[in-house]
Amino acid sequence: MGEKKDFLPQRGNYENLTVYKLATCIYAVTYLFANTYFSKRDRTIDQMVQAARSAKQNIAEGSVDGNTSTEMEIKLMNTARGSMHELKADFEDYLTHHGLECWSSNDRRTIATRRFCKANSDPNVFIAKCKERSPETVANIVLTMIHQYDYLMVRLIESIKRRFLEQGGIKEQMYRARIEHRDKQRLDSKSS
Repeated sequence: MGEKKDFLPQRGNYENLTVYKLATCIYAVTYLFANTYFSKRDRTIDQMVQAARSAKQNIAEGSVDGNTSTEMEIKLMNTARGSMHELKADFEDYLTHHGLECWSSNDRRTIATRRFCKANSDPNVFIAKCKERSPETVANIVLTMIHQYDYLMVRLIESIKRRFLEQGGIKEQMYRARIEHRDKQRLDSKSS
């Protein structure tokens, strides 16, 4: 009742994280791309789809596991980030092996893609748009999205680290809550 704060706040609402929404769009477009532009027997399909899936799913798992372990939360967020870097390399390899252009960060198409991504988070919108574009354009769109994802993941990991420094880990929070509860019970029994 009169306790200052709960020692185990239930976070994990990852669906509202911008980085998770972006990961969902990247996964959808990667699935479309890999199954459209690679031979059905090419192992790259599975590798790309699994990397995109891992980048998304580890955010979900890390967000929920973060309720009891900041260490696990950070590890899973870094795993998600690593998976996305693996996917980035696959898209870059595709462009290189097919003699296609990789847009620079200040290319007008990259800037337009960044703007579009900031305003949209529906995977179906991305799929529809990408079905109308060349493999070169789709690969560059995904690479732009991956750069945005990486920027957001670094910020998310930094915020998790700050939260840990400010609030401590679960053991510290449990100890503080227990002491506060015990002190409150003592005060209540004295005033009775």
